[in-house]
Amino acid sequence: MARWISSARDSRRAEPRARRAGLAAATLAAWALASAAQSAPADGQQEEAGLRSVIERAIAQAECFPDEYESAVWFTMMEPRLVKRVPDKAERMEILRTVFCEAHRKGEVRLPPGLVMAVIDIESRFDRWAVSYAGAVGLMQIMPFWPEKLGMQRHQLTQIGPNIRMGCAILRYYLRYESNNIQKALARYNGSVGRRTYSDLVINSWSRWNGADDLGLSASVSAQPVSKPLGR
Repeated sequence: MARWISSARDSRRAEPRARRAGLAAATLAAWALASAAQSAPADGQQEEAGLRSVIERAIAQAECFPDEYESAVWFTMMEPRLVKRVPDKAERMEILRTVFCEAHRKGEVRLPPGLVMAVIDIESRFDRWAVSYAGAVGLMQIMPFWPEKLGMQRHQLTQIGPNIRMGCAILRYYLRYESNNIQKALARYNGSVGRRTYSDLVINSWSRWNGADDLGLSASVSAQPVSKPLGR
């Protein structure tokens, strides 16, 4: 998705959350007025044929139940790494729970949870109020036309669960489209097909969130179709 508004990224961290929430709400409202006069912006990678049904299915199957032991290991490893990004403990734990849950969603291709964390890190710096110049919103920078298409409210894009659920569905879609080529799938997610700057940023960030991607895997190589590129 498009990069978020951050001409001074570090200063955003110091902004009161209430102010960021207000900015996000104002942006969504402005987008709603603009969309009444014209069709939704084609930050096109999110409007490809077939993607709507994938996201609808993810939203309909909101609950998932990861293994309790694996979840405990995940929290123990990742929670200290997220403290500086997300000072609020309740919000921090909800992000970790949702990422792990969605990465291990039953019946879907398993995503390395570290990869999901890396995407969030690069897309929004774990700021659920982040809004891009193109209007993408939240942790995984989802375009605001999606709630309208799915019978949801736009403000739900600032909520942790719906945003990560949709983001993981979109990421899975592009991984399948690109035969699990991570670099190409990430470029599609970001709308930068043919360029590798964004993909390299995410893959490099993945190292920060590595260490728990093999939780729950069997010895079978096919158990994890998506893996970090060698040497990265």
